[in-house]
Amino acid sequence: MYRLRISRYAATVTFLAFFAWSGSAAFSAKEAPPPAGIPPEKVAGYVHAVLQADRTIYTKQVVNRMQEKGVVTAAEHWEQDNALPLPAQFLQHSGRLVAESGQGIRYRLIGLSPIYQRNAPATDFERKALESLNRSADAPVTGIVSSGRKQYFQAVYPDRAVSSACVSCHNSHPLSPKRDFKLNDVMGGIAITIPLE
Repeated sequence: MYRLRISRYAATVTFLAFFAWSGSAAFSAKEAPPPAGIPPEKVAGYVHAVLQADRTIYTKQVVNRMQEKGVVTAAEHWEQDNALPLPAQFLQHSGRLVAESGQGIRYRLIGLSPIYQRNAPATDFERKALESLNRSADAPVTGIVSSGRKQYFQAVYPDRAVSSACVSCHNSHPLSPKRDFKLNDVMGGIAITIPLE
């Protein structure tokens, strides 16, 4: 019985000491200057990680799985064909929704040999980034770009053919200028654009 009282006493003293310390730590943290912000390279990396995860899950767990089971297919004209959007369309459509949200962040798929010209590089920076990724796709190509008086951070990440659906679509599409893609080839890039304020 005596030992239990000592343990409770010790626990109470320890708790009160910790509470007093954490309260002073919280108070001193409020007096510290606010952090400068997250560097645009990190923001682009976060956005890309989410895009890659969503697109990979959609491609492998939705499109491939539903097609293998014969439930539904993915098709370019998915709205008319009562089908799933192709993985590239999924990313492009979500990119439009993000652009319309007014947050300032934009992303899209681009390529040197796109099926549709709207997916070609829009600037010299994007073209050079894609050429660089074709030579070495170990890291994104980044830079500061301008549009009017505004400056933007842009990162172009390699976009690889992660499934046979990507390869077969590009290799068989009548408008495709390149028809020899293989799994894991760099097919283009995911361009992420972040405003600098």
